[in-house]
Amino acid sequence: MKAPAIVAGTLLAFAAALSAAGANLEHTQWDAVLKEYVTTGSRVDYRRLKEQGLGELDGYLRQLASPWPDGMPASARKAALINAYNALTVRWILSNYPVRSIWRTEDPFRAQRHVLDGKPVSLDEIENRLRAMGDPRIHGALVCAARSCPPLRREAYVADRINEQLDGNLRLWLADARMNEFFADGRPARISAIFKWYGADFEQAGGVKNFLARYAPPEAREALTVSGRPIEYERYDWGLNDTSAGAGYSQLDFYMDWIGNGYLAGAVTDWFLNLGRKHGVNPLVFGAIYVGAIPFFSVSVAWLIRNIRRRRSVAGPALCALFCFVSAYLYLFIAGKNLPAWVYFFLLGMLALGGYSAIRKIKVKLSDGGRA
Repeated sequence: MKAPAIVAGTLLAFAAALSAAGANLEHTQWDAVLKEYVTTGSRVDYRRLKEQGLGELDGYLRQLASPWPDGMPASARKAALINAYNALTVRWILSNYPVRSIWRTEDPFRAQRHVLDGKPVSLDEIENRLRAMGDPRIHGALVCAARSCPPLRREAYVADRINEQLDGNLRLWLADARMNEFFADGRPARISAIFKWYGADFEQAGGVKNFLARYAPPEAREALTVSGRPIEYERYDWGLNDTSAGAGYSQLDFYMDWIGNGYLAGAVTDWFLNLGRKHGVNPLVFGAIYVGAIPFFSVSVAWLIRNIRRRRSVAGPALCALFCFVSAYLYLFIAGKNLPAWVYFFLLGMLALGGYSAIRKIKVKLSDGGRA
């Protein structure tokens, strides 16, 4: 009786293993590309990869573009999404190479120019899928082709080793003094801006300091746990993580490319739309008042300057200028909530200035009447 039971158990285990294997993607082609074209210093030899390795990379991306197996375990999906983000980023750079930065390309992160699991996606969408998994360690594995990015691991992420790989890459990244510096003498730690940009993700894991203390070099952990020890953020170098280029890409270059890719307009739009959620008002009404007040504010300032030059009262034009400046926030004051503190100070200042001006005029009139 025991022998048939053992055989049956073995067959079931073998079937389960086959099923699990069938529910995963194969990453050997990407693994080979990483081992061949990524240096030990986490720089990519894009020139040689473009000349010699495109076929293997494109073969891997064709697999990722096809529908993925049903029932992929979370660990397999996480590994596949990290590999997909990094491989698609490398491929996009190769499509534009030579280039000084990924920001010199057209809308690099938001455009749905890639195909994953049978559907068009952007790099931002892949990142957001990973963030939704609730594991902030992914921020130490995603590489957006910048010199300040975490190390591009020289092997593909795989389901059965994903935790070990994520932990290892984090420790490697935090030990690199070019991107993260920790001091035992009381100076603030200087860490990657990634910890600032995605602060909410790290807060869910106990906070940035606690997260760093788990993965930073041993000599840095004690300093990180000291209460009140400040943290500063390094300037992010968006130069290309190439073996031969990228070093000449300045912060001004980044801002110009950021604006050129439409991110400034997007940031302004997001700011207006976020007003609705933050203050409970219609952002379009706020925007109309805000923009509509600009010409009146300009006229009021011109009036103020003219009165100063002619040594006349400045109370009237100053009140008009202040009113125009704060008019959109008056709408928030009346219809919204959670106003910034400076609005209240402005309103109090306007009331004080208006009261002072009124009292002064009354005194002047009374004085004139007395002389009459």
